[in-house]
Amino acid sequence: MAAVLERSFIEICGFERETLPRFREVTVDLGVSALPGGVKFPDSAGAFHYGESGNLQSVTCNRFIHWSTSGDSVQLVEQSLDTNLLNNAVRLCLTHCSVLPGGVHVQETLNNVVILISTNQSVHRLLLPHPSRMYRSDLVTELHMQSIFTDVVKMSLQDVAHSAIIPGALSPSTGTAWLSQSGEAHYALAAPAGGIVVVTLPPLGTPGGVSVLELKRSSMMQRFSGWMPTAIRGDQSPCDRALSLAVRELQDDCFIFALCRDHRLRMWSFTDQACVLEADMLDYMPACKGVKRNPGNCHRLRLAFTPNTGLCLCVYLAVPQRGQFTVLQLVAAGNQRYSLEHISSLFTTQETLVDFSLTPTDIWGVWVDESNASVVKYINFEHNSAGQWNQVFVQPPPEEEVHIGADQDPRETYLDVLFSPLRFTASAIVKALQIFRRGSERISDLSWDNLKKEVTVAVETELQSSVTEFEFSQEDYRQLQVEFWSRFYACCLQYQESLSEPLGLTVSPNTHMACLLKKGFVSFLLPCFAVDHLYLSYDEHLFSEEETPLAEDAELGRDVLQLVQCLRLVSDAVSGEMAYEMEKALEHLQSPERAAELVLENMLSNYSDNVMEDIQNKLQDVRNPLAAMMVLLREMDLETDSEVGGDGQLTPGASVSTRISLSQLYSSSSAVSVVCQAVCHMTMTRALFCRDLLILQKLYLRFGDNVFLGGGSQLLQLQQDLIPRCSGLLSSYYLLKHISQSLASSVPVDIIDANLQHLTVLQLSDAPTPSSNRSTVLSPQTVVELFYQTVGRKLIVSQMFSQQQDGNSLLLWTHSVSTVVQLLAQLLWPSNHGFQFPECLMANCQYTQLQEYVRLIGPWCQGNIGSCRFMLGQCYLANGEGQKALQCFQEAATEVEKEDFLLRLTGSEDEDAAATPRLQYYNKVLRLLEGCGSPELVVQLSSLAITEASGDPGSQAALWTRIFKHHLDLGHNAEAYEALTQNPEGSMQLDCLRQLVVVLCERSQLQDLVQFSYVNLHDQVVGIIESRARSLDLLSHNYYELLYAFHINRHNYRKAGTVMFELGMRLGREVPTRLGLQKQVNCFLAALNCLRLIRPEYAWIIQPAAGATYERPGASPKRNSDGEFSSEPVKRQVDILELKDLEKEYILSRSRLTLAQHHPPSAAIAGSASPVEMVSLLVQTGLFDSALSVCQTFDLSLTPVFEGLTFKCIKLQFGGEETQNEAWSWLAANQLSSVVNTKESSATDEAWRLLSSYLDLHPSSNGQHHRCVINKLLSHAVPLPDWLVSSYKGVDAASLLRLYLNFDLLDAAAELVLEYVDALLGRGHQYFGIERPLSATSSSVWLPYTSIDQLLRSLNETQTSSSIYNKVRDKLADYHRLVEQTTKRRLATR
Repeated sequence: MAAVLERSFIEICGFERETLPRFREVTVDLGVSALPGGVKFPDSAGAFHYGESGNLQSVTCNRFIHWSTSGDSVQLVEQSLDTNLLNNAVRLCLTHCSVLPGGVHVQETLNNVVILISTNQSVHRLLLPHPSRMYRSDLVTELHMQSIFTDVVKMSLQDVAHSAIIPGALSPSTGTAWLSQSGEAHYALAAPAGGIVVVTLPPLGTPGGVSVLELKRSSMMQRFSGWMPTAIRGDQSPCDRALSLAVRELQDDCFIFALCRDHRLRMWSFTDQACVLEADMLDYMPACKGVKRNPGNCHRLRLAFTPNTGLCLCVYLAVPQRGQFTVLQLVAAGNQRYSLEHISSLFTTQETLVDFSLTPTDIWGVWVDESNASVVKYINFEHNSAGQWNQVFVQPPPEEEVHIGADQDPRETYLDVLFSPLRFTASAIVKALQIFRRGSERISDLSWDNLKKEVTVAVETELQSSVTEFEFSQEDYRQLQVEFWSRFYACCLQYQESLSEPLGLTVSPNTHMACLLKKGFVSFLLPCFAVDHLYLSYDEHLFSEEETPLAEDAELGRDVLQLVQCLRLVSDAVSGEMAYEMEKALEHLQSPERAAELVLENMLSNYSDNVMEDIQNKLQDVRNPLAAMMVLLREMDLETDSEVGGDGQLTPGASVSTRISLSQLYSSSSAVSVVCQAVCHMTMTRALFCRDLLILQKLYLRFGDNVFLGGGSQLLQLQQDLIPRCSGLLSSYYLLKHISQSLASSVPVDIIDANLQHLTVLQLSDAPTPSSNRSTVLSPQTVVELFYQTVGRKLIVSQMFSQQQDGNSLLLWTHSVSTVVQLLAQLLWPSNHGFQFPECLMANCQYTQLQEYVRLIGPWCQGNIGSCRFMLGQCYLANGEGQKALQCFQEAATEVEKEDFLLRLTGSEDEDAAATPRLQYYNKVLRLLEGCGSPELVVQLSSLAITEASGDPGSQAALWTRIFKHHLDLGHNAEAYEALTQNPEGSMQLDCLRQLVVVLCERSQLQDLVQFSYVNLHDQVVGIIESRARSLDLLSHNYYELLYAFHINRHNYRKAGTVMFELGMRLGREVPTRLGLQKQVNCFLAALNCLRLIRPEYAWIIQPAAGATYERPGASPKRNSDGEFSSEPVKRQVDILELKDLEKEYILSRSRLTLAQHHPPSAAIAGSASPVEMVSLLVQTGLFDSALSVCQTFDLSLTPVFEGLTFKCIKLQFGGEETQNEAWSWLAANQLSSVVNTKESSATDEAWRLLSSYLDLHPSSNGQHHRCVINKLLSHAVPLPDWLVSSYKGVDAASLLRLYLNFDLLDAAAELVLEYVDALLGRGHQYFGIERPLSATSSSVWLPYTSIDQLLRSLNETQTSSSIYNKVRDKLADYHRLVEQTTKRRLATR
């Protein structure tokens, strides 16, 4: 329902809250000197409204210029309600010149804005660019725009084109100015001695000097260069000195209107240079006796022009005790003759008129009464026969005293009052602070918060400095605090009163926007709602009113007025103390009805019977109190059925320029402040209204039938219907009053980032976004201002212009701003469906304010209960109170299907649409909790949500997966395993199982992993671990060890052995390092142990054979070289490995490790070396024991070992000391037989001894080892050691002989033959391994005749060996004879 407006207005102060000085200083010095005894003109103010300020699509929409003058300075400010203007304030200092009253005139042309300034010694012209010419495009979308004053500081205002000195010593007392169509600047100045002087500056860029024109009553005009003022000639009476001047161009002429001291109005034709009209204003004043004899000094003149009504004049005659406004219309009588037609005469009893403004229909005036308080009124001069002025409720000054409750801290209370957004300007506080600190330093560049800190420090410092005692009682200290804070508060009051002094009044002719121009700021006059008007009306107006727009029925309207009069009596009877108690009761969520009863009890006990009797008598005048109450309650109830703003789209059918203009409408910081302060004042007024009405209703119940004509039924309706409604309205308006005065908190960047993540999780597509540029808003900013700027304004404008397709209609301030205020209040109304305000607080991280909001509406508001619980949970979550947040989220779940916000919250869910809204809500909250890093809360809420998903296996699986994940994150391994087993979805269960394995492995919590039972999951666990083991780096992960432990724990030793063997094989291939070889040895040992723990027939394992394809589970299909899928089935070749095979691998791996330990560079190739290759590597390194072990294990020949050791011995035999030292390292690696030596042995000796021991320990059937050793020695021309020769003679003397012959050692061969023959003959036969020498009874003996023959031939051919040859031949002859004899004997014995 649209709110009903009254004819009254209310003042809303739009003062600034920043402490930085925003005026840029420009000094204009023309070289003049101050006039001796110059008159000091009073401060004044005025404003200019652009011609297109009411056009929505214009760049000057809702844009105006206002100024104030004081002495030699002019402060100019350009202000817009739609955009924030940069560089919009400038202060001109006109040295030694005083600005005249009415000395500032602003006029716009197509391309420029011209400012004309008149002083007592000079005239000035500022030519500035027009806003429509400052931007390249008509579609201006910036939040900030440059003001027309941006480049003023760059202008040379002292130039003759911009400034001129008034010739002579005129010293005018007032003036006006205008710009002609040709561009000339004319200044009409009133000389103190009478007459009008017009000073003209030529058009800018046109050569020429200043021209001065004098208008006299003789209708003659003189033009001269050396001008002498009329005061010197003395031909004019001072009675015709103009007190107020006005100019208007009509047709081709320009008329100057002068209201003079002799109470006459004179109109001068600038073209005809003549006074074309003169009228005595006293003719329009009844009972003017005595006035003629007293010349006027404060008369004022204003003009208003419209094409329909023509030119209207309003003359204010300042007559003591009875000022009069006379409205006249200029009528052309033809032949350049004019007359005045009287329209209306209006009277006022105010003493001091500050300023007034004339519109085509109204007169607006501002006065100052005897107490120096501002009084503003307006009247329609055409349709007001009774002469009744309409009220304008000005803002009263802040309270002179601050009420401090017993439970309140004085400092906090005073700070709350001082820094409330409604009471004090920053300038007043700064000036008071400077005085309080005795001007010790200048205060500048302070934020609002820092200013509060400075005030606190200053007052507390002053308090501390005055203390002379060291100990205080708490009460004494409290009294001191109150004393010093009240002193500072009084100082602020003085400066605020000074800044609030009214200087002027302006009313836009286009939008009808009325502004009160004060010394320190500008306040706006907004239409007053009818219900507020009734409560705010002054007594004389209220008791004289006979009807109200709230009720169409006259009888009902009179009842409403009578009831409001009763409320006025009740309000007067409520003491300040009881009002404070009522306020506290609402703050502490106590029952408003109970609080009203307490107030009523106090009233009845503390006031005389006359007061109650007056109220009771007045109540009896109300014929139908219930109907009157219902009218008031209905008007104050802001609950609506439809949601404000709809979808928030700005007139989708309108043009782009219209949509852009609407997107900026009322978005500047000034408009934000005005609109939100208007809401605040409305809620403050109506909260008092509801309070008094509730008390009055309780009083009705007490009086009962004494005032009710209808009896019990009306009392019942009052008690059951009207009182609860009034109580609810009181709580609602208290809430709105509270939030409209609550300041928004500054938010750190990290909290903003965290909040953005939360909003992203919630996926609220149309959720309000945080203000991206906080520099564009007020500082500090209330939460309602924050809401209006970020969310509310768009919704409101959408609602206002939803049916309008173009922006050509005129913007009327009185209609538009009241609609904005009403819609904003509806958006904030807690009982409405919309939930945008709490959403905005959440989006902008205003958690403290949001908590307080939810607290205040909790006990009584039945709308959006679940949404409020959800928001409260968000606040708790942001503040780290997770359990409280979880409780709130659970409470909100019950309202999911009922509330729009929660439905929208779940509607953006991307999951299965078949899921219930509550389940979708749980999923959203779970993601929110996950984003906040609260796994405990996720587990708790998921457990609760599972009961909701009883019929939805997919949702159950997702929830169990969540529970598993967060239990696992928390380290609750058993609980995580339990959640895994409960998961009904196989694939999700497998994923969880895989994650469990990986995470526990990474945490090294293998005991838990191994000991879980894994019912029906055993194969999957094994497969997962095997897959991980085969796909990851061996040294970084221990999955093989885990799998080994897993099988060991279940006594599956063969599987465990298989795992260890596979790990060992991979280590040999993939980790060719000493560490890898060490691990390989351990793996093979573990595998051997496993197989030895089971029965021999089962002691085997399966290993893929070399070259076989290993088919992994889940592997992608393979393609051939043509890119086609291979059609051959996968071939799996396997080898069966028994215990002996594993032992071989172990021996080989141990030898590899030994090699790597003694020769680290060999580790890279040892891992994949075959047994034969390993023998060679070991021999090269000197590890002969290991080499022998490998040879024996794999049935390899020992020849490479003996050859290698022999070569080592040869090198030592002929090597130097360095070789000897190096030999000890590899000698130490081989186990030497312990032989007691009586002398120190060398490395060479030890090597030979090692060789000797090997030959003894590893005999061969045919002396192969000796043969290869001797062959090696002889091939290197190394003499054979005696022990070696002796040893080999006993094994195979014939082979030794052949070796001698092969290497051409004839002497040694001959010696060996001689010895061998002797042995056969019985001399030393034991050295050759001959058991029985040659005899008739022994077995047969033999000689290597072939080798001996070769020896004899070689000796025979050698001349130097003839003696040896003979010896051998003789020895053989002896042997043959003996053989012959023995043979004969043996034959003889047969």
